[in-house]
Amino acid sequence: MTISCSGEELILDKERAIYWPAKRMLIISDIHIGKSAHFRRSGIPVPATIGQKDLSRITKLAEVYGVDNLVITGDMFHNNMNSDVEDFRSWRAQHSQLEIHLIKGNHDGLKMEDYVGLGIQIHQKELLQFPFRFIHDKPETNDEYFNITGHIHPGVTIHGKARQQLRLPCFYFSHTCAVLPAFSAFTGLSNIKASEGDTFYAITPTKVVMV
Repeated sequence: MTISCSGEELILDKERAIYWPAKRMLIISDIHIGKSAHFRRSGIPVPATIGQKDLSRITKLAEVYGVDNLVITGDMFHNNMNSDVEDFRSWRAQHSQLEIHLIKGNHDGLKMEDYVGLGIQIHQKELLQFPFRFIHDKPETNDEYFNITGHIHPGVTIHGKARQQLRLPCFYFSHTCAVLPAFSAFTGLSNIKASEGDTFYAITPTKVVMV
């Protein structure tokens, strides 16, 4: 689905990503690379393929759109170095031409030299690319920049007949801020209390729809 935001064209993709054509930029949030390995280390049998599938989705998106820049609005990694991060290292070597920017989230606990070694440019609080400010959590300022963030894994509940309900990940847009869905499916969903004028774009298995 293509929308207009702050005078710019944005493509909302069902793979839980935004593509900004003017900058050839793919924008995602909350990949949580290493989360599955973290669970396995604790004795919880989580498939090792979860992180690999997420990386394959990024590859496909980059090929479809011809991406030059990847911006991640926080929680790219899930705390520490582990086998899933090593999978990313191998993936990165195959996509060395891709410029990767990470706005650090609360789970991004790798050492600075680890990020450098993985070819990732780190931004401690924000990345400004007018007219957008990329951040991890809710914005602290209200100015000429439109904020694009992540962190809360937004979801929306769709009501059907006979009391049927379906919870779906979504993109959430207010007048000043957009919240991206968690890129990884290995996350929960949080409902957002909407204000007047807010818009939700639900992500179905086949397309993105405004609800």
